[in-house]
Amino acid sequence: MSHSLKGPVAPLSPVLLAGMAMRPLPYGLIQPLFNKAIAQMHQQHPDVFDRLIPLGSPRFLIDPIDLPFSFIMDTRPTAPSLTLLDKQKDERTQNIQASIRGPLLLLIELLEGRIDGDALFFSRDLVVEGDTEAVLGLRNAVDGADINVHTDLLHIFGPLARPVDGAAQLAGRLFNRFSKDLNTLSQATLAPLQRKCDAQAASLAEMEDTITTLKKQLRRRSGKSA
Repeated sequence: MSHSLKGPVAPLSPVLLAGMAMRPLPYGLIQPLFNKAIAQMHQQHPDVFDRLIPLGSPRFLIDPIDLPFSFIMDTRPTAPSLTLLDKQKDERTQNIQASIRGPLLLLIELLEGRIDGDALFFSRDLVVEGDTEAVLGLRNAVDGADINVHTDLLHIFGPLARPVDGAAQLAGRLFNRFSKDLNTLSQATLAPLQRKCDAQAASLAEMEDTITTLKKQLRRRSGKSA
């Protein structure tokens, strides 16, 4: 498992912009949604929590880097919880066993077992700190649980699940289109900067070659003088 002192950089995405828009919202209004979400996950996938009991039912800091808040996930089967934390203010992280940081969509894909966690850790798109055994235990538990965040959360809405699903699918299509537009904008904005960086790198390489050549000439002259 990879550890890194530098955290991943939040990508320019609809998630990042939505997070900025959510910043002024009182967390007391949002917390009940996550209470229902963790209760639903426990109901649908109790084996995930049971498999973590031999590890002491660890507590994890889950930090989506493109949102203004993070979560503390308590995995005790008797009282699982997903508590929001303000990254700028809250310091209730002293009793966690491990933390996982990365973009929200990658964290969801990791939870659903749709991507290779090891590949992400080595690429530093995700950063893990703390008890490596606890993180491995969590990953192994969710890998075999067949979790689908979209489907699982729909159960929360009961008889309203179908219209909510329709709205979510529409939002998903808009999200994908907006993501492509932001990616195009990002590339157009960064392209001139990248060209400048490439030109500077080429200039530095040329200077290094010149300095190396001069050093060789000086050594040869020094040898002849001796």
